Amino acid sequence: MSEKTISILYIDDEEHNLHSFKASFRKQYDITITSSVVEAEQILNSKDFCIILADQRMPIMTGVQFFEKIRLKHPKPIRILITGHTDIGAAIDAINKGEVFRFIDKPWDYTYVETAIANAYEIYRTREDLKLRNIELQKANEELDKFVYSASHDLRAPLMSVLGIVNLALLEEDVKSQNEYLELIRQSVKKLDTFIINIIDYYKNARGVPVVTDISFEELVTEVQATIQYLPEYGNLKMTTDIDQAGIFQSDVMKLRIIFNNLINNAIKFQDKSKPDPFVHLTVKSTPTQAQIIVADNGSGIKESDQDKIFKMFYRAGATNSGSGIGLYIVHEAIAKLGGEISVSSKIGQGSIFEINIPSIAK
Repeated sequence: MSEKTISILYIDDEEHNLHSFKASFRKQYDITITSSVVEAEQILNSKDFCIILADQRMPIMTGVQFFEKIRLKHPKPIRILITGHTDIGAAIDAINKGEVFRFIDKPWDYTYVETAIANAYEIYRTREDLKLRNIELQKANEELDKFVYSASHDLRAPLMSVLGIVNLALLEEDVKSQNEYLELIRQSVKKLDTFIINIIDYYKNARGVPVVTDISFEELVTEVQATIQYLPEYGNLKMTTDIDQAGIFQSDVMKLRIIFNNLINNAIKFQDKSKPDPFVHLTVKSTPTQAQIIVADNGSGIKESDQDKIFKMFYRAGATNSGSGIGLYIVHEAIAKLGGEISVSSKIGQGSIFEINIPSIAK
């Protein structure tokens, strides 16, 4: 954040002080001034500020009283008290009741005020960063809890299935029956492999360092198609693409690959095999500033009650061929890290449409 975006609210009943302050610092900060504490409260309800300065001696209430009144409703701004009088009682009240960060004496020294604002903003920014880190930490802890629970099921369940099937196969002498058991083992191992791949994608997306490059959507889609067209689940599904790229689009190719791979795999996995012509249609429209990606299919569809939950970690929408519950979560997180948005519209028995809008990232 530049100095110009440091927003300051200054309250003082002496108009010449307000105009003098704004004239001195208007080029450095975003300054709002008022001579009324009542108006100041209204302003605080409509706009966020980094720093609030208030004169101590005002007619309706003192600066300390004003800070005490607003500090619970507006706790984020750093408070600075301006006073032309040395009053130890007021100083104690300012610290204890108004939680004032610093005092500025009248007449103020330009350099001292500038330093006080810089220090106050540093504290403001540190507090906001800490809040963000706490939110991220809480999210990470919740994800860890879900991961441990899911891993105990999604990693062990296929392994237990394989062990059980192996024990049954050892009792069989008929080759045909043994082949059926081998197919069941293959399916269990495939589930385990899918889960592990998703966990690797999750780690790459969460911990990987962004690498911004020029994106060729034709090359990227061709690469993804090459990895999925020989999957057993692909069957007779028809995949079509419509790519319109005008100019150079820049983004993180790894995250885009994760997005395309998971969405297309999801469409393949939940295709409606009772339909004679299952399809997935991918549309990409890209400019140097924005990319729109649409993945449409005529698969089994998603219940309306599930559509606001499918991007949550380890949420399974109750489909018969249920996946790991992490693929769409990874897609959502990758899009968020690219500064984009995703939406879904779907009807049971008709199919789904996923729409993604992602801004270009300047190097």
